[in-house]
Amino acid sequence: MTDDEPRICVHGLGYVGLPTAAVLANSGYEVDGFDADPDRRTALEEGTLEIEEPDLARFVDRALEDGLNIVSEPTVADFHVICVPTPYDKDLNRTDLSYIEAAGEAVTERLCEGDTVILSSTVPPGTTAGRLREILERSGLSAEEDFVLGYSPETVLPGNTLTELRENDRIVGTVGEQPTDRIVTLYDSFVSGDVRTADATTAEFVKLIQNAYRDTNIAFANEVAKLAHDFGIDSRKAIARANEHPRVEILRPGPGVGGHCIPIDPLFLTHGNDIPMLIETVRTVNDGMPGFVIELLEAALGELEGTTVTLLGVAYKGGVSDVRETPSLVIAEELLERGVGELRLTDPYVDGDDIDYELSSLEEGLDGSDAAVLVTDHPEYGALSPETFAGRMRGEVMVDTRAMLDRDRWEKAGFDVYQV
Repeated sequence: MTDDEPRICVHGLGYVGLPTAAVLANSGYEVDGFDADPDRRTALEEGTLEIEEPDLARFVDRALEDGLNIVSEPTVADFHVICVPTPYDKDLNRTDLSYIEAAGEAVTERLCEGDTVILSSTVPPGTTAGRLREILERSGLSAEEDFVLGYSPETVLPGNTLTELRENDRIVGTVGEQPTDRIVTLYDSFVSGDVRTADATTAEFVKLIQNAYRDTNIAFANEVAKLAHDFGIDSRKAIARANEHPRVEILRPGPGVGGHCIPIDPLFLTHGNDIPMLIETVRTVNDGMPGFVIELLEAALGELEGTTVTLLGVAYKGGVSDVRETPSLVIAEELLERGVGELRLTDPYVDGDDIDYELSSLEEGLDGSDAAVLVTDHPEYGALSPETFAGRMRGEVMVDTRAMLDRDRWEKAGFDVYQV
């Protein structure tokens, strides 16, 4: 093993770790991929992926042939890249760092002088320089003198993960004023975007405020939608007019915010502090959108109890199967709590094994339904015909949370269309 051919151990083979390990292996590195879940390791060794991502299966297969080894325990390596989950416990209002701590302890047992450790998981600012450093230095080695400890977050969009891993800009930060050159060289070998440098805590903070910024802008659009509804205004038309100003760019409102990043990451900024924060209000606004959708539906039907309602879309965003933090399941749960007689869910991408509800085909879902709610902006839904719905549904209520449908066409076909 030489400096020109470093060995890499990736800790965690989930949504980020597996694509990262595959990209590194396909870039010519010897990569050991470790995950604490033995079932996941076995599935990968057998060529089975839990993650549905365009081209990922082919990419992983090639990586397994070219230098990715699935290992049953972490190995000695020049680089340790930690890509484990960091769940947020909303009840306790804090981040669960147990996976980071376990990965850090595993690295500590194998850490050698001259190694580099990179944390890629999303964490509260100060985690790399604080808790992770504390664990790693139990090895007797110093993060200021004996090894490089750094942080570099992923910024990928599900459905386009491989492309974004290779093309997005990266930020790299280190602890103890250690040079960033080794980490920059590693990422430069497969990233076509710019690799920028900072200290580790700044890099952690940058990742969080990027997603908090997006969450805040979505919340403003959603608040506009609620206000427009109270004034009897079409929110989409009002936003379009407002965006004609050269310094205004309001986003499109929707049924809420899903995915693993935007609904969760901003809360990491509240970890360990009691500063009054706009971020918390933003989360309240966006978390309240499923309730607003149900208010529209209830107003249209008169009452919910005993009705049959069909939800179009379970994934949190269009074109993917990802159901993490999806507003669709929040809407489903609240509808059942409010006494809906029969609830049907349909989605062209989601596997029914991923959720606790039985999925219907579109046709089955619409048969005899009193109302349909378009929740997910799957491209297939934009071409839906009102004639198809009218021929199957008992009612004529359509709640379009994404404004994907031609409202005039649907209303001419006899539907009452409600848009967020």
